[in-house]
Amino acid sequence: MSGAWRLLVDDGVGAAEGLALDEALMGRYARGEPDCPPTLRLYSYRSHCALVGRYQNLAAEVDLAACRRTGTQVSRRLTGGGAIVMGSGQLGVAYVDRAPAGERPREIIEKLSAAIAAGLAQLGIAATFRGKNDLEVGGRKIAGLGLYVDPADAMLFHASVLGDLDVEFMLEVLRIPAAKLADRAAAAVTERLTTVSAETGNRHDAEMLRAAIAGGFAVSFGVTLEPGVADQTELAQADVLAAGRYRSQSWLSVRSVAEDASGSAVLKTPAGLARIYLTTHGDLVKSAMVAGDFNELPPAIVAMEAGLRWRRLTDDAIAAVVAGSGAADALGVPAERIASAVLEAGRQAGRSASPEPTGAAGPPEVPEPS
Repeated sequence: MSGAWRLLVDDGVGAAEGLALDEALMGRYARGEPDCPPTLRLYSYRSHCALVGRYQNLAAEVDLAACRRTGTQVSRRLTGGGAIVMGSGQLGVAYVDRAPAGERPREIIEKLSAAIAAGLAQLGIAATFRGKNDLEVGGRKIAGLGLYVDPADAMLFHASVLGDLDVEFMLEVLRIPAAKLADRAAAAVTERLTTVSAETGNRHDAEMLRAAIAGGFAVSFGVTLEPGVADQTELAQADVLAAGRYRSQSWLSVRSVAEDASGSAVLKTPAGLARIYLTTHGDLVKSAMVAGDFNELPPAIVAMEAGLRWRRLTDDAIAAVVAGSGAADALGVPAERIASAVLEAGRQAGRSASPEPTGAAGPPEVPEPS
């Protein structure tokens, strides 16, 4: 990966257009052109765009009525990961290259996330990779990560770096059931997310972050970044992809077999009542959140929430996560009682789940680009 890389810069792109160009950039690597250096694209979306991961159910992740009301564009990424809101306050990162032989996706994501962490370090922020696809600062997410490798071994790495974030707006257009069920939704989210602005005490938007993140890649991989532009072949392919994929109802309305559901359970602790909120997908925990009268959210609770994600709702699986997180010491409650409350929240979610539709459902309406 050493040498000179191509650096592309864009600002204010539309949802479909931004994702389409990222995919179009993969063409030269899929074709295996000789002496083709990696491309790093550092860009921002128009305010605002709601983007879901490749394997997510759009209607479960995004409030489409709120998007229409606020003029928020919607699309689906080629890469995995969770739903995000993008705009001028968030820096989009797209890295395109041939997939390295013999490396697993997690290894690739972790290596590329280290370059973003190196860029944040230039701003005095110590970020670390955790879980499947997050960069965190002190247990709070500051960047989301995703990866896609096509059948020809062309690779696209995505990251969204939170320079700034309007949490109230995010809660309006995204469906975050666990947070919305809590009494203080915005505060619950803020305890689990952070931004460059919050960490530095100075407002940072995507444009202000670009130099630091570019520097992190240059230092981490020992390369120089040469400003460039997408060529005519890439631009033409991006136009085709924007119309044929990223604005198409068939791509946007891909649905999961199971619907998401939500449930909660009360847990009595020495410090008062806590409530455990779960969002489930079938028999899997999609997300977990613990709300209570905490003066400061204990790190062990954050660890338990993260550990529960995508765990099956079985006694052994839940007990192992709770025991390993240290949540029992943090809450002053036996681990068995905490696990029991998690499982009860899962049962509540199971009872609230809507029955599977028996007929074909039409695709949801989404905002047209403006």
